[in-house]
Amino acid sequence: MTAPARGGATGPGRATGPSRLATYFHVHLVSDSTGETLNAMAKAVVARFDGVIPIEHIYALVRNDKQMERVLEEIAASPGVVLHTLVDRELREQLEAGCRRLDMPQIAALDPLVGALSRYLGAALSTRVGAQHALDTDYFNRIAALDFAMAHDDGQGTTAQLESADVVLCGVSRTSKTPTCIYLAHRGIRAANVPLVPGQEDGERLVGLKNPLIIGLTVSPDRLVQIRKNRLDGLNATRASSYVDHDAVRDETVKARRAFERRGWPVIDVTRRSVEETAAAIINVLNERRTHRIGATW
Repeated sequence: MTAPARGGATGPGRATGPSRLATYFHVHLVSDSTGETLNAMAKAVVARFDGVIPIEHIYALVRNDKQMERVLEEIAASPGVVLHTLVDRELREQLEAGCRRLDMPQIAALDPLVGALSRYLGAALSTRVGAQHALDTDYFNRIAALDFAMAHDDGQGTTAQLESADVVLCGVSRTSKTPTCIYLAHRGIRAANVPLVPGQEDGERLVGLKNPLIIGLTVSPDRLVQIRKNRLDGLNATRASSYVDHDAVRDETVKARRAFERRGWPVIDVTRRSVEETAAAIINVLNERRTHRIGATW
């Protein structure tokens, strides 16, 4: 299935680029758990192809014959590729048999990795559904980390309370501090953030902290102005011009960078990083800190 994809912009006075075709296809994601793992894997694979747009059909918590029958009906109505992470043998066989009848490819997404680990470890496979989402200590640690991130967002909480954080992010407004803290919390990392506000907060209260790793987040002035303007437009709001003034924003970011370097804090430039990439860099710094090998800039 193909459709024209946008090339250059069109209209009076605008350049036009060559038209190209985007390929659309149906992908059916079948899971007996939440489907998060499968969805992430599918997105990671599809991202490797240019001009390919998946139409996702997600079937989570598929755990009995009737549910599988409905899944197969949906697959028959929208032919495409079927990916699954089913643990139950009977459900797997039902799905595989149905796909053979429909002459449709089906892939057990985790089988190669599970098989390799099984051979290496010499261990039997668990047939427990949703084992990665068990209500164990790790789960409750993640919930506690989420509560902590929400309670210590945007400078909330006392300096003494920040001592129990694993990491404190510091940066000017709109440097992705909050979403990065939430993402880290999902990894069980207790993260807080403190904004740098011209004339009010310069991060000095963080200097005396002993336990948490403090990381400065920085971004290019041009990118920051763009983000702030988009934010204000989305809120239909107006604000003092210094918030989006290029010279003022440049001065703000330069002062922040100098403050981080003066205090010896690791610095991460988020200009071209997604939240996931920023969080990965932070986790790397945390791991290096634990082995006493902190890098200054990432």
